[in-house]
Amino acid sequence: MAAKKAADTKGKVVLAYSGGLDTSVAIPWLMDQGYEVVTMTADVGQQADDLDEINEKAIRTGAVTAHMMDLRGEMIENFIWPGLKANALYEGVYPLNSAYSRPLIAKALIYVAQREGAVAIAHGCTGKGQDQVRIEVCANALDPGVAVLAPVRDWHWSREDEMEYAVKHDIPVPITRQSPYSLDDNLWGRSCECGVLEDPWNTPPKGAYGLTADPTEAPDKPEIVEITFDKGVPVALDGKKLNGIKLIDQLNKLAGKHGVGRIDMVENRLVGFKSREVYECPAAVTLITAHKALETIVLSKDVMRVKSDLEKKFAELAYEGCWFSPLMTAIQAFMDTTQEVVSGTVRVRLYKGSAVAEGSKSENAIYRYDLATYSEGDAFDHAASVGFIKVWGLPIKTWTQTHEKGKVNFKSAVKEKKLTALAPFCEISA
Repeated sequence: MAAKKAADTKGKVVLAYSGGLDTSVAIPWLMDQGYEVVTMTADVGQQADDLDEINEKAIRTGAVTAHMMDLRGEMIENFIWPGLKANALYEGVYPLNSAYSRPLIAKALIYVAQREGAVAIAHGCTGKGQDQVRIEVCANALDPGVAVLAPVRDWHWSREDEMEYAVKHDIPVPITRQSPYSLDDNLWGRSCECGVLEDPWNTPPKGAYGLTADPTEAPDKPEIVEITFDKGVPVALDGKKLNGIKLIDQLNKLAGKHGVGRIDMVENRLVGFKSREVYECPAAVTLITAHKALETIVLSKDVMRVKSDLEKKFAELAYEGCWFSPLMTAIQAFMDTTQEVVSGTVRVRLYKGSAVAEGSKSENAIYRYDLATYSEGDAFDHAASVGFIKVWGLPIKTWTQTHEKGKVNFKSAVKEKKLTALAPFCEISA
């Protein structure tokens, strides 16, 4: 009987498995379609999940193999730190915490699929979410030969239908009251949507937050933290060297205690509509603030200007699921080059929801006191400004001399009521 079942199967499918209702129901559904199900659960630093229990539940539900992968280190080294080097903020606000985990999950799915000889991978995203795009585009970029299945998108079931299917197949489902929000969290932050947040007029209730204190209830005394960077990567807090996991964890707690990192935005989703999102990213906001401050004293003006344009593009590519695209690879190479000199220490003040860089120092600083000061010790050559101004303004002056219409005749302009504000100061004959 077992041999016949193996012969009839369509092959193995690797399911991104969270242990929630959607992916739990997906296991028997995929089996009903003729697949052997292998699950892959990613540890990206989420707070509440019991990963061992999730693996056991996958096996009880019908998975032939359950993999639990600790991806925290890789997420930091290959996603979070590259994003920090780029000061990446989608639409200038969102630090991309959820967006970073999806290409990593896709990478892990493909890894397990190749290892298991699977014919497909599967995820639990809905048809209107953007995570489906991120996972599928990234998976196709890594191995175009592996099919991608989306059970939740395909079956069009209501929540009640899923519950009924779970009971029918003896799948344990939570009997406690469901959270009114859709939550997602990892090392880099926490996302919260749905419920009352779907109306952008509503103030987010306290229940929407889980990592940060209400800034109005945060400590009345500011707290100072010194963050040390080496080639764009944070390596120490207050002089104590820490690995990436511990550094982010400590800074999440420290900055979160002061209410830093709350973000309430209406963002433009990739799939075509606007969505109200509440994010909490204490460590991310603090580190990006410090990193930007350090760059101002070590990077040249032209590099900073070009980098600013590419930072925006980096964030868009990450948000839109194009992490493994040729353009992202090229932009990351540029970012890595700029970070060769971004080493030093930044002093940040955490207070009532704000993270403010108060001081920065670096052996690579191109900021020079003797050139910037207006006090004694000024080394700037003031006489050089005369020739500089002549050369700098020469193209504009030449244009005006060549095209007389560029020259302003103030008396005529006032008569024609083009400069009425200057009329009292101009002598105009009757």
